[in-house]
Order: sequence, then structure tokens, then C-alpha cells
Amino acid sequence: MTLLPVHRRRALLGGATLAAALAALWILGRQAHADEAPKAKASPAVLVTSVKVQVQDVPTYLTGIGTVAAARTVTVKARVDGQLDSVGFTEGQDVQQGQLLAQIDPRTFQAQLAQVRAQKARDEALLGNARADLQRYTTLIAQDAATQQQLDTQKALVAQLEAAVQTDDAQISYAQVQLGFTRISAPISGRVGARLIDPGNIVHAADATGLVVINQVDPIAVVFTLPEDAFQAVNRALRASKEPLEVRAYPRNGSEVLGTGKLILLNNQIDTTTGMVQLKGLFPNPQHTLWPGQFVNVRLILGQRSQALTVPAAAVQRGQDGTYVYVVKEGDVAQSLPVKVARIQDGIAIIDNGLAAGDRVVVSGQYKVKAGSTVIESQPGKVAAGASAPVAASR
Repeated sequence: MTLLPVHRRRALLGGATLAAALAALWILGRQAHADEAPKAKASPAVLVTSVKVQVQDVPTYLTGIGTVAAARTVTVKARVDGQLDSVGFTEGQDVQQGQLLAQIDPRTFQAQLAQVRAQKARDEALLGNARADLQRYTTLIAQDAATQQQLDTQKALVAQLEAAVQTDDAQISYAQVQLGFTRISAPISGRVGARLIDPGNIVHAADATGLVVINQVDPIAVVFTLPEDAFQAVNRALRASKEPLEVRAYPRNGSEVLGTGKLILLNNQIDTTTGMVQLKGLFPNPQHTLWPGQFVNVRLILGQRSQALTVPAAAVQRGQDGTYVYVVKEGDVAQSLPVKVARIQDGIAIIDNGLAAGDRVVVSGQYKVKAGSTVIESQPGKVAAGASAPVAASR
């Protein structure tokens, strides 16, 4: 057996010791990494905003697009021919029913009235004389001084003249009406538009354009449409309500209520070409916030859902299995809970089932939340604020 030199044996022993030390360090490092791994895998808490499920009375409504129209529109026309002497209105101003709008030259019609009155006076004089003759013939026939034929002829003459006087009365009434037509009055109260003809022109009863158009703007109407699928809901609401259904008008790009009125028409048929049914609401309009030709958004209030469970619409999520919300349970742990949503309106979701009053639901930060996640309220002071704001109306 050959022995290694001393220095060689020392080198080998040192290398073995170093290898053992390195192996021990590697094992300790693996164990420390294994001990820290669970800590690294633990998910951090998610910042969210949550609110409590609220119970409130919620009006329900249907929405549509409508057009404001005058409650009544009248084109004022001349009913007799003649020269337009004057007008009694200012363009674009309000007029009252019965107010003088225009005057047609009345002289021709005054002369016609005087003529038929004179004719009546003549016929009345002849009738008076005929009645006197009839009285004389009646006396003479009793004395055998006149014949029966003379008496009968005189009676016929009296009857003829009485009819003539009646005709004269009718002619006088007609002439008075024609003379009255020379004064053109407003048939309704409303706002007049532009004057369509100027004084000095000859107007005719057959003219198509007329003198001016009057639109009744207080009250005013809003005509709108709803899809035929909404008909049954509207019909049920009409039958259930003792009062006309409420209608609200809003600007196309705003939430301010322009007017609140009543439903006065559910049309008697559905348009087969569009699948829409026409409705009309009548609105008080003293401030003229609604104007003919204006486009508006319309809400038809069908009724009120009492004691409804509500959450902000942002809390409702949609997945493959339907709608769900994240509910914050004890220990601030979020759990996914399926819910049935009756409708969403004005940023509020009405829940049919799946939640209870007072449950905390997540309304923001859901994209980071998973079932079982720990959550931290980002706005602790507003946890209970939630859906407590009153709901103005519903879809």
C-alpha cells in the first residue's frame, strides 16, 4: 500500500469538508425557501367599496321617445270674401279665445243686411193690409156680401205674406252672420305664429293658407311610442289605476323634469310596420318649458313597487351562469352570490331574490375580487351609504 504525501492528504480532507459545508448550506436554503413559500402565495387584501342592501318604494316606468305637439292647432281663415282692413294681434304673442284677430271690410255686408231688413218691412206692411182685408171679408161673408172664394183667397194671401216675412227673418239672420264673419276672432286661446297675410290684401273663404296659425301650448301634448311588448304592461296598469297614469317629460340630453302630465291616449291599434303603439300625454305648461316640435324623453309611470330590495347597478355582475354579486361576509371575506334582478333603473338594481336587507355588497373593485378574497373598505365612512338615495322613477 502506497501512502500519499502529507500535503496531498491534507488537500483532500479540506475539499471533502468544504463540499459537506456547501451541501449543508444548500439544504438549509431549500428549507428556508419552503418555509417562506406559503407566505409568498398568500393573496393581499383587495381594496373595495361596499354598500348595504336597502329597502325602499320604487316607482316603475317605461321609457320612450316623444314629440311635443300643441294640444290644439287652428288655422284661422276668412269665411267671407273681402279686403283685409286690419289685424289685431302681434306675431308670436299669446291670444285669448274671442280676441279680435282681423277685420274685413264690412260695408258690402252691411248693405246686404239693410236690404233684407227693408224687404222684411215691405212684406210686413203687405201682411198687415192682407190681414185687415181678411177681417173685412170675414165680416162680409157673415152678411152674405162676399163669396167664400174671396175669403179663401184672402186667407191664402195672408199665409203667403206670413211666409215671406219668415223668409225675410231668415235672410236677416244670414246677413247678420255674414257681417259677423268680417270680424275674425280667436277660436281658442294660445300662441299665434307668423302673420300669413298683410292688411290691404283681398282674402277669400277658399284660401288654403289662412291668416295665422294658433297653437294651444298650455296645456300641451306629448306624443310618444312604446314597443308592442309594453302594451300588456300599460294595459294592466290602466286597469289597476283609478287615475290616469302619470307621464314625465325630460330633455334629450338631461335629467331635469320638463313637465309632469297625465296619459290621455293609448292608441286603438299597434302599427304593424314599426311594431310600436302610440300614446299621448297632456301636460300643464304655464312656463312654456315644452314647445311644439320639441323632441323629449318620456317616462310613463306604471305604478310603485313597495319595499323593494335595491342595490347600486354597479354591484351586479354578469357571468356564464347569470347575474351575481359579491357579498362581504364575516371576517371581510367576499363571496359570490347569484341574484335575480327584476330591473335596473336610474343606476339602481331591483333584486327579486338572492339578497336580504342589510347585506353588504361590493360596488367597486370587483375586477380584483375572487370568491374567498379578503377585502378592505376603501371608504370606511361610506359603507352604509349605498342605495339609500331615493329613486325618482323606474324603467
